[in-house]
Amino acid sequence: MYALGALTAQRTLFHTVDEPLPLDGGQSLARYTVAYQTWGQLNADRSNAILIFHALSGDSHVAGVHEDGRTGWWDFMVGPGLAFDTNRYFIICANVLGGCKGSTGPLSLNPATGRPYGTDFPVLTIHDMVRAQRPLLRLLGIEKLHAVKGASMGGMLALAFAQLYPEMTDRVIVMASAHANHAQAIAWNEIGRRAIMNDPLWRGGHYYDSALGPPKHGLGVARMIGHVTYISEGAMDRKFGRSLQSADKESFTFGIDYSVESYLAYQGSIFHQRFDANSYLYITRAIDYFDFGARTGGNLTSAFALTNARYAFFSYSADWLYSPERIKTMAHAAQAAGRKPSITGLKPRSAMMRSSSSRSRKRN
Repeated sequence: MYALGALTAQRTLFHTVDEPLPLDGGQSLARYTVAYQTWGQLNADRSNAILIFHALSGDSHVAGVHEDGRTGWWDFMVGPGLAFDTNRYFIICANVLGGCKGSTGPLSLNPATGRPYGTDFPVLTIHDMVRAQRPLLRLLGIEKLHAVKGASMGGMLALAFAQLYPEMTDRVIVMASAHANHAQAIAWNEIGRRAIMNDPLWRGGHYYDSALGPPKHGLGVARMIGHVTYISEGAMDRKFGRSLQSADKESFTFGIDYSVESYLAYQGSIFHQRFDANSYLYITRAIDYFDFGARTGGNLTSAFALTNARYAFFSYSADWLYSPERIKTMAHAAQAAGRKPSITGLKPRSAMMRSSSSRSRKRN
């Protein structure tokens, strides 16, 4: 059996691509770096590779104990004998372009100035992020993947991969995601971005050399907003209800009275320790721009028909942002396109799955 810590001394590796990457927004990156990790071994014909895409606040450290002491964000799924069995499969996960865990992003040095890009970094799309990882697969000698998988934003990346490289995979696993953000999801993302940009410490996105530090309060509010959108009303009631945090009655102040307030305050207060505020802006913007059906005039069936993959869709009943109904919409379109998808509904326990930290999951 797999036990936490069985995958140890996991190192982050870096691949620098010295060829231009044209971006959907019209700009390009002349040179960029992708941070990644791998688990297991490639077989002789290099046919057992699975590419996992992370969610918004995640990174390449999926499983095991990292060299810096962190545990993986999906330890219960990736490892010997688990669903993504590292005795059978070669697992790859890369930090997305625009991220803040080693891949080129806003806090990387701009070669033109020698200072961090900040908001001089070009705005990205989900498809840009996927294209940035294609040279990494080439470096590893992989021309066809056993599967691609992603949850939340990762699911969008998996869909984009199947769309951009239909010849490279026969299997796509999409969990708690959508073919496009609905209007209210875009609205909440915008509110989160405004919370960051209205923090006086944001300084137009050029805060990296400030003695006052990053806009952690604005980022904290954005994180609190994000957590609320991940959980349905019913799940929130079941988890917290109206229980008070540490007293027998309300304090009649503007401090923390309720357990749900304490939970959100904690999540918001620690987020800046592991995530960059500008990366939050760039990544949520890329999520909002994603539309799997845009290239076929909004016709989802036609979009799925242009891919070659079999699809497995998973939804969580407690997920407000990417509800089971939205997963079913994709599954029905894939079915109509002849892709013979499977669809599975999962229990509410993972409505919090987008948290990329094992420690924060335990705190939940």
